[in-house]
Amino acid sequence: MRSTAERHEYLNTRLVPRRTLVTAGAVAGGLLTGCSASGTPARTAAVRTSVTAAAGSSSDKAPGGAVAPFGRHLAFGADPRTSMRISWQVPAPVDRPFVRLGARPDGLGERIGAEVRALHTPGVAGERPAVEQYYLHVALDDLLPGTTYHYGVGHDGYDPADPEHRAGLASFRTAPARPERFTFTAFGDQGVGGAAAANDSLLLDCRPAFHLHAGDLCYADGSGQGRTSDAYDPTAWDPFFRQNEPVARGVPWMVTTGNHDMEAWYSPDGYGGHLARFSLPGTGFDPRTAPGVYAFTYGNVGVVALDANDVSYEIPANLGYAQGRQTAWLDRTLKGLREADGVDFVVVFFHHCAYSTSAHASDGGVRAEWVPLFARYTVDLVVNGHNHVYERTDALRDGAVGRVVPVGGSTDPRRDGTVYVTAGGGGRDLYGFPADAPESYEGHEREGDAIGTFHWTRGGRSAPETVTWSRVRYRGFSLLSVEAEPGPAPRLTVSALASDGGRVDHFEVRRGV
Repeated sequence: MRSTAERHEYLNTRLVPRRTLVTAGAVAGGLLTGCSASGTPARTAAVRTSVTAAAGSSSDKAPGGAVAPFGRHLAFGADPRTSMRISWQVPAPVDRPFVRLGARPDGLGERIGAEVRALHTPGVAGERPAVEQYYLHVALDDLLPGTTYHYGVGHDGYDPADPEHRAGLASFRTAPARPERFTFTAFGDQGVGGAAAANDSLLLDCRPAFHLHAGDLCYADGSGQGRTSDAYDPTAWDPFFRQNEPVARGVPWMVTTGNHDMEAWYSPDGYGGHLARFSLPGTGFDPRTAPGVYAFTYGNVGVVALDANDVSYEIPANLGYAQGRQTAWLDRTLKGLREADGVDFVVVFFHHCAYSTSAHASDGGVRAEWVPLFARYTVDLVVNGHNHVYERTDALRDGAVGRVVPVGGSTDPRRDGTVYVTAGGGGRDLYGFPADAPESYEGHEREGDAIGTFHWTRGGRSAPETVTWSRVRYRGFSLLSVEAEPGPAPRLTVSALASDGGRVDHFEVRRGV
């Protein structure tokens, strides 16, 4: 099997004519722009952007008024209290794209220039034509903590401040200056469709401060195996962003990379498309090549995003591409979070499961590389996708049950170990569980069963194992909702919600004095 890097070289030299690809790395120049005092908070936002011209000459461009932006999505910068990234898409090249920002929807400030990341996908003879996509980004820094900002996106000929476009305005709120109670949500394996859209509606009902997407975003790469034969449709990203815009335009949409997000058309490790579409905090070991690896702190919770393609034994297309740098960065990052004042909890999310009994089961590479670090730094909660179910473990220490955590139970990671949650019911077709592992969830609990399952070993082989750590299993579309509470006895209240809003699991993670 070719690696993703080998597949990239094959696709771009053998299957299609060689040409320069314009991606997130192909940017030039720098622009420092500020909002005007009119219509903005008293403190001006300093904006760092870099700009490239979209492909095509001015004569190729449609009139600006005929090109409507779509697919707005937010992400935090390095500090959620003071920074935000606004991203969107246009269906054709435009002149001078921008954001307007203000304290009120009727008081937007001056234009803040946007960075254009024009993404070219070569055509394949007899299969599909070449595709041009245009993604735009603005980085806002030096914002005020705990403040609601209104914004609109536009370009020459399309101004969000004009009355006919005011319906397209949106808003976001920066993190508070000091920890307060808040909620965040999470799922993986979303795709596009009715179930995915229903989960988005449920997500909005939770009023989260941010959302974690644990990989396998839109399934433009349908196979996700890193093979040259993988079918790929770049236009699948357009309905994905349209579908999620009602949520992601106001809720920071913090994503990481799954196996279906390796797209070798754009870069040797498959992440050039990811770099074009998303602007993420960029604090990982190498944000230029691994955009799904970063960390941020919101209130009393430190959040770490990882790229499990780097350590997966099951799907080895990118196995070892980071050459140990991601794991070393993880070690430093967890250590720093545990030493940071005001950080009570550490939550880690990535795609491949450390512990699951569903179709893909558990990845031994994740266990070998990262689980020892989770134990060393008493990580409070690990969230995965990959298996299209909801499954939750007891608290685990050294791969065994440190404490049984029933529905409604409580655990302290310093004493008991870490709870692992598979939240893969984001919208894609669902999986099941082994025959000896029937569903067990809130209101339908079963006594703990010994379950026959397996884990992946190096070389893509599976090794059988019998486990007792699978505490909750639900085969249905769902999302995770986590409420963080600071104070002298901080806690995380973790709930799993079915697509109809009914609760299928809940438990508490406590760190008492």
